[in-house]
Amino acid sequence: MTSRTTLLASAAAVLVAGAAQAENSSVVFGTNWLAQAEHGGFYQSVADGTYAECGLDVEIITGGPQVNNRALMLAGRIDYHMGGDMLQAFNAVKEGIPVVMVGATFQKHPQVILAHPGVADSWDELKDLTLLIGDNGFTSYYQWMIAEHGFTVEQRQPYTFNPAPFLADDQLGMQGYLSSEPFLVEKEGGFTPNVFLIADNGFTSYATMIETMQATIDEKPEEVKCFVEGSIKGWYNYLYGDNAAANEMILAANPDMTADKIEYAIGKMKEWGIVDSGDALEMGIGAINPDVVADFYGKMVAAGVIEDGLDIAASYDTQFVNQGLGMDLKPEG
Repeated sequence: MTSRTTLLASAAAVLVAGAAQAENSSVVFGTNWLAQAEHGGFYQSVADGTYAECGLDVEIITGGPQVNNRALMLAGRIDYHMGGDMLQAFNAVKEGIPVVMVGATFQKHPQVILAHPGVADSWDELKDLTLLIGDNGFTSYYQWMIAEHGFTVEQRQPYTFNPAPFLADDQLGMQGYLSSEPFLVEKEGGFTPNVFLIADNGFTSYATMIETMQATIDEKPEEVKCFVEGSIKGWYNYLYGDNAAANEMILAANPDMTADKIEYAIGKMKEWGIVDSGDALEMGIGAINPDVVADFYGKMVAAGVIEDGLDIAASYDTQFVNQGLGMDLKPEG
């Protein structure tokens, strides 16, 4: 009878779990690029059931060169979106679009400038180089580099997302993404470049933010809470726990991704404090500090990138973050 009772109890538990899963709300999260380690915390919470535990069945759809998932969110076709930096949030306010940042996954923007070692060994020495900067970078962070650090329009050349010119000419500097271009240079060029993180030189924008529509916050606050908190836990588990299942999802979603690049990216995120630094050390991953938002806005106004007088408080909502959630998942020391 004991064995039969145990079997019946187990079967009942399975039925209850199945019923709970069936009742979960289905939501779609759109990333801003192809699947990579920089999206790992979100995949982690799908893979290990963290989202499901609080009532969500989350589908992740990837971005890419021809994909605009933010537009899909504005059209009501997806529920949450991965923002790039706070300039997008400010422009939404400017245009009267009710997109709200509800979590800031990256406390530091992973944009970098690369240089050849021995040629430019400090941030200031980059001013002596010709810099390969893409059009998007030129109209955003490079304008700040001009206004705040004395870089010039004349020293910039367009970046074509091809590292070959940089590899061939040590008088060139090159924009990059912390886990991408440095990896390519090491693989293709056979040397480790000097890497200058613009965040460590005053570009204080958050990045890889969790965005949703104001209507979603108003109408489904518990859903937003579940998604944001599930994502926070996912990032702790991805960085500090067993991330094998999440990495398998990333590899499956992006055939061009490789295991060594994922490992490299995770290492760089930890080394440079991209996710877990600054206010996140006290308030938890995803922290949003209004003073940081205001500081960055002021810098962008001074650089002529965005107009003054915007109600930037409308660009974010801190009610789902800043509570130290998940910090117990981080190993001590």
